[in-house]
Amino acid sequence: MSRTTPPRPLDVAAVFPQLAPLARTATRLHPRPGSPSPHDSSVGGPLLWPAGEPWPYCDGPHEWDGLNVPLSPEDVRVQRHIRAMVASRPAGIPEMSRYTPEERATDNRINDGRPWPEGPIAMLPVAQLYVRDIPLLRPPGQAEADLLQVLWCPFDHPAHPRTALFWRSAAEVTDVLGTPPEPPAVQFPGYVPEPCLLAPEQVTEYPNFMELTKELQQRLRDRSSWQAAGAAVDSSYADAPEELYKKWLSVSPGWKTGGWTRWGLTDPMDRTCAACGTGMDPLLTIAASEWNSGTENWAPVGDQARDPLPPGTPPAHYTSIDLAGGYDLQLHACPASPDHPHLELIQ
Repeated sequence: MSRTTPPRPLDVAAVFPQLAPLARTATRLHPRPGSPSPHDSSVGGPLLWPAGEPWPYCDGPHEWDGLNVPLSPEDVRVQRHIRAMVASRPAGIPEMSRYTPEERATDNRINDGRPWPEGPIAMLPVAQLYVRDIPLLRPPGQAEADLLQVLWCPFDHPAHPRTALFWRSAAEVTDVLGTPPEPPAVQFPGYVPEPCLLAPEQVTEYPNFMELTKELQQRLRDRSSWQAAGAAVDSSYADAPEELYKKWLSVSPGWKTGGWTRWGLTDPMDRTCAACGTGMDPLLTIAASEWNSGTENWAPVGDQARDPLPPGTPPAHYTSIDLAGGYDLQLHACPASPDHPHLELIQ
């Protein structure tokens, strides 16, 4: 099913021409629950991984935090299924009574946890993106590469999972690995992505407010600048019209490739390649949710009514990923070479 972002309330580059050269195209991925195959673009789905190529492992360190009970990926999947079944039963029944005896026994067994793993840890698939679905996704200097695969170690290093990127030509993979290894345990259930199919959509983005020049920031704060250009600013933004730019007109929420970097946890910082000093570009944003209370205007048409989630669930939390208390993990890549190390940024 296609997903379409609602039209923006105005063409902000027409109101503020200084923004026009800063426009970038981002591809919102719109993950939704599904059963992807290795030949699909997906989140948390099986990878088109060559049978003869070693699976990536993380050498650690993997130190127990002393608090969280480690579970296996399969434990996480089973527990999610049980809780979905419980949530589907009549709400008038007390929650504990909605479990069958078998479900309760299984849930208790899972909650006992697994031994903390030792040695290298098999990485988990996070995303697989085909260029045919996301045409702007191309590595520099590798014209034949048409597939990006992202994996991570489901343990903190030190505050989020460590990621690994692989570019390859899909046509060269003739023998696909059937049963990839999985880690014996993960640090948090939110580090196990739920399989999702994608519905890519291109949108136009402008820089985060904090990345604009002081002069342009001041113009966006001045309501008369909007009015002089004929832009109608809603009364709710009368005292702070720059909030309209921040929430409606700049950086889209959710999973995406390209576009502009999100900020909020920290002020903007330099993103330069450790190998060559080149400025790095946003590659992939791994999001905890597709929108939140401040960005619901970016929710695809009909989504809020069509896809209700259980009470207390973050909006559009289809991937079940939870990072750093609801923040996003943004991967940046060097435009000079795909062999240079990428950058991980939590915001």
